[in-house]
Amino acid sequence: MLETIKQAAENFCIHQIQEPCTTQDGITQKRTLIAYIDIETLDKTKYRVYLASDKEFVQKVAKLFLEEDESDDETLQDMTLEMANLIIGSAKVLAEDNQSLAFTIETPKFEKNGAFDFPVDKAQTCKIGDAELTLAIKELDA
Repeated sequence: MLETIKQAAENFCIHQIQEPCTTQDGITQKRTLIAYIDIETLDKTKYRVYLASDKEFVQKVAKLFLEEDESDDETLQDMTLEMANLIIGSAKVLAEDNQSLAFTIETPKFEKNGAFDFPVDKAQTCKIGDAELTLAIKELDA
């Protein structure tokens, strides 16, 4: 599941931000804007997918969509939610080709601006230069 989400994030970096990213296991140690989307597989397994991005990464997205060089906190939160929706939505489309990976998504929610301190099953961090985006997943009710 995380592999599909990582592929969607890499596609987002390449096709939207127009910069390649590198990925590595683990969670960013930076202060981040954190959003999540709950998803459910066809076998009714539920997961929470977190996206935690540093200000630099979210500002790249705000620049792309809003043409803002320096966004306020509220705008960065909105961009974090939009980025979560775009990446997880793209992952949903990628997963539809494989019934064992297919899932439905809920509405993204903003969690906080701070350290990523949630328990997760797996995590990957995408980097564009010094900008970082962590993708993490946790099975719910496990």
